[in-house]
Amino acid sequence: MISPWMNEAAARAEKTLADHGIRFTIGGEPTFIPNDPQGAEWSYSAVGPTKLGYAKRFADELMKDRCAGAARFYCPGKLYPGETNPRWVVRLISNRDGSPVFRLPKRGKALTPSSLQDFADALARELGVPSHWIGFTDPNGSGIEVLVMPLDHDGSIWRSARWPLPKGERKLSTAEGPAGLRLPLHRMPPGLPRRVLCIDRQGGTISIFVPPLLQNAFLHLLGATEHAAKSQGIADLEFHGYTPQDDEGKWSVLGLAADPGVLEINLPPCESWQAYAEWMEELFASGHRAGMRTWKESPWDHPQGSGGGNHLLWGGPSLDEHPFFTRPMWLANVLRYWQHHPSLAYLFTGCYVGASSQAPRPDESARDLYDIDMAYTFIESLSEGDHRSLINETLRHIQIDVTGNSHRSEISLDKFWNTAFPSGMLGLIEFRAIEALPRSEWSSAIALLWSCLASHLLENPPKRSLKRLSTKLHDEYFLPHRLWDDLEEIFTDLEKAGYKLDRETYREIWDWRFPVLLQWRSGRTDLTVRKALESWPLLSETPVEGGTTSRFVDTSMQRLEFLASPSFSSQYEVYVAGRPLPLVAQPDETSLAGLRYRRTNLYPSLHPGIPTQLPLAVTIVNRKNGRAVAEFVMGVDEIDFTPLDKPGLTALGGKPCRGGRRGDLTCDLRLA
Repeated sequence: MISPWMNEAAARAEKTLADHGIRFTIGGEPTFIPNDPQGAEWSYSAVGPTKLGYAKRFADELMKDRCAGAARFYCPGKLYPGETNPRWVVRLISNRDGSPVFRLPKRGKALTPSSLQDFADALARELGVPSHWIGFTDPNGSGIEVLVMPLDHDGSIWRSARWPLPKGERKLSTAEGPAGLRLPLHRMPPGLPRRVLCIDRQGGTISIFVPPLLQNAFLHLLGATEHAAKSQGIADLEFHGYTPQDDEGKWSVLGLAADPGVLEINLPPCESWQAYAEWMEELFASGHRAGMRTWKESPWDHPQGSGGGNHLLWGGPSLDEHPFFTRPMWLANVLRYWQHHPSLAYLFTGCYVGASSQAPRPDESARDLYDIDMAYTFIESLSEGDHRSLINETLRHIQIDVTGNSHRSEISLDKFWNTAFPSGMLGLIEFRAIEALPRSEWSSAIALLWSCLASHLLENPPKRSLKRLSTKLHDEYFLPHRLWDDLEEIFTDLEKAGYKLDRETYREIWDWRFPVLLQWRSGRTDLTVRKALESWPLLSETPVEGGTTSRFVDTSMQRLEFLASPSFSSQYEVYVAGRPLPLVAQPDETSLAGLRYRRTNLYPSLHPGIPTQLPLAVTIVNRKNGRAVAEFVMGVDEIDFTPLDKPGLTALGGKPCRGGRRGDLTCDLRLA
């Protein structure tokens, strides 16, 4: 259910954009996992034995309602370094006008031994070509029947030919994947059509592998396939292969892609926030019916997001009408404002933050702040006009991680106008510091905040100078209290400009992201301990199986936030592991401290000689008499602090906890 305040704020933002003649699109990449994720494919591997089945079920649920009449394609995806085969993606192609792209009856005839050949002959008749099919066998022993025919379209008619391959050589390769990707195409003689149509049958399902075609030929083939299938009483048919570029803008395309540990959904561009919110509701409902969700449980941690992100993308209705190509000042305003507000990088992301994460801030990269500022200043100096190439060349060396990877950035521009590869010239600005959340309205609320900021920054440039946060960035802004204070500043900016957002919704997200581990109250005095953020270091290269090397991330450290009410510090003090923890007074009269401690002992890790620091005891001591009034302990296998019946069991009097630098708000329990 979309709340009225959301619709009102979205309407305000979209009116501002419309008043400036701007058409603006929102894209999304939410990620899902099964309700009971098992195995490497739902932990760190991109593919596995069950992921494709989940993707197809998810797609089928979408086709029951939002994507009714869509054509479902199982396609080759991206090929990543070190991986043998390209990852796959399941695409749903729908017509924007609502008419069906492909539709078969819900029930059909049972397949017979001749069904595959009969269907192939019917399809050849529909295409107006001779039936030049030849059979292939699968050496993997899968038992599939395969028919193959060279086929091409010259812009007006189809042309086919018989492949003169000896029968003994009509075998698929032993590689994984659909039959159409395993053909010996290098054995095709000159003069034959260079594309090959491949049809196979496995069990009760017939699959057709579509070769690369232009859009009109592709649509003609789909229509011919539909007529041939109906003529043969076939209701269970799958498409594999390649989908063309939508040159005529007819389609809405949704992708379900294999990604490490998750199933990633690639939304079609949404022309309004309302459309995005409706998509999120539909995805959550369809995912639930398919046995999937956007969050995971763990016996050794609190519930958290899927681990694969929920990235937002801004773009334009077309490359010719792209709002950021011709308004460089607007883009610079966004980049500066995000740098000013760490909550936009840390509050809505996952547990992995900092320089080695998937979405580091520019001031966490290898670039000096003055280089970042110089780049933004240059972008601001550009006159109105199409500067897409210059914007890209200026920022692609700035919006990077410590290794120079332009994809791993809080605000990634590697799909803005990167001429190095076609998929880099999409005019997209990708916000990667957003995690998948358990409720669709929470994800929609984040997208709404982003849209309101886009509209606000079009008319209200931020302060020009960047903030030199230095060590303060991690010392303070990894603590939930400081992040909420920063978000409050953003709310205030938006309210002054007429954008009213319901804080309660964002507070719910904040509470879920930073769960309470300990709550102590005496009268009007209280102490709250929450889980905080921690930057996990990237380690050196380590040899792994196969003779290669890998760089591990040391996740052994955790951080806690201690927040005390205004009257607490005058009456009580806090001890952790028997050592005093200094609480620092804040402008709102509360007292605050962070604490880093080693939770696990990993190999490899930074400082492997330092043991784990669990069980961890927190003791609250009355300042007047020095007696412990309450004591809590978090054990090795526990995720919360448990109160002790008799406080005072932990010996007190060790050296005060301290940070690595004078004036640090966060202490490190490893330091003596």
